[in-house]
Amino acid sequence: MRLAVLGGSFNPIHLGHLFLADAVLSLRQYDRIVLIPAYRSPFKPEAEGMESSAAGRLEMLAVSIAGDPRLTFDDCEIRRQGISYTVDTLKDIIRRYMPEGKPGLIIGDDLAPDFPKWQNSEEIQNLADIIIARRTNSANKKYPFPNTQITNEVMDISSAMIRERIMAGKAWRFLVPAAAGIIIEDKRLYGYCNDGYRRNGYCNNAAAGGNAAEDNSLPSVQRGTILRVEAAVRENLGFGRFLHSRNTAVLAWDMCRRFGLDPDLGYLAGIAHDICKQLAEKDLLKLAKSDGLGFSKLEKKKPGLLHGRAAAVLLRERFFIHNRDVLEAIEFHTMGNADMGHLAKVIYIADKIEVSREKVDPALRKMCHEEDDLDRIFSAVLNETVSRLREKKLDLSEETFRLMEKMKEKNR
Repeated sequence: MRLAVLGGSFNPIHLGHLFLADAVLSLRQYDRIVLIPAYRSPFKPEAEGMESSAAGRLEMLAVSIAGDPRLTFDDCEIRRQGISYTVDTLKDIIRRYMPEGKPGLIIGDDLAPDFPKWQNSEEIQNLADIIIARRTNSANKKYPFPNTQITNEVMDISSAMIRERIMAGKAWRFLVPAAAGIIIEDKRLYGYCNDGYRRNGYCNNAAAGGNAAEDNSLPSVQRGTILRVEAAVRENLGFGRFLHSRNTAVLAWDMCRRFGLDPDLGYLAGIAHDICKQLAEKDLLKLAKSDGLGFSKLEKKKPGLLHGRAAAVLLRERFFIHNRDVLEAIEFHTMGNADMGHLAKVIYIADKIEVSREKVDPALRKMCHEEDDLDRIFSAVLNETVSRLREKKLDLSEETFRLMEKMKEKNR
């Protein structure tokens, strides 16, 4: 197997790294490239935090190359700790990987001029074929050592730039692989602040994860979990129903931000509320039965109404989601409940008036964007929904009646 090595800080890995690796695979016909993150870079001795970020950098590498056997990563320099020299890393890689012929050593043209000064540079030339890739979009140059220069396109991206953009709250997500971006968000790396906790350009560090020991307002769901749930919704529902779920999630996210609720929980409940919508009746009954609440006459008559309860059970059992507000919001979104909390009301509203819903009264959508009282919006949407059900001569549940009475008393 023909092998090449690409080292770096990967702090974080970005699309430029992967684009360069793909270019070398295409242009030089290697079978595999080994990405090797440094524990501490000899080229950036002033860089802070590399040692403490080692585990996160390895995890980001792993998820960024998932499913592509042409790429792998090796933690030899991180296990070795301290400053690792290329000559030692090459010897280790050759000993363990046993490549066919000399491995390639990929370096950027920004580092190439100083290569003769590297530790044991002459021995490196004996161990590996030096491949010089463009980092500065420069033309081919002559160097006083054997090398191959590739004419790869240059992506003007650097890890330092990404870290700075994250810290400043600027756009950065599409500069890194999507899976690596999720880790940055979930682990709050590089000063990341959830947009839902950014106010007037500043981050509420406690709410964004700055002090988990003292702050109870921390988001109780990670973005990786949300994406797994969303993937399941997309797989289980037809596209039209998925689009409705996505639009419900987006509107719930917006409303949660307006009313001081956790927007990530709103998005999760919104995307998941109909995940069981297309299950067969026997499967709905089986799932819903496990919540121990029994069935009303209406639910026995129309098992399709159980899709909210079934979805709450599924989220607990399959995705290990135990947030009470999320599960309640999903469970109650069909018929409502007199004890609905704020998030449940948001999901009920979003489900009924999201943008792909037809025949929605424009006044309700306008009210949703302009009214500052969540209960008033909820009451208006509830009344409109009940009126439509009655026009169609459809049965109302006992829970819906109790909810209507409670809202009438509250609005007197």
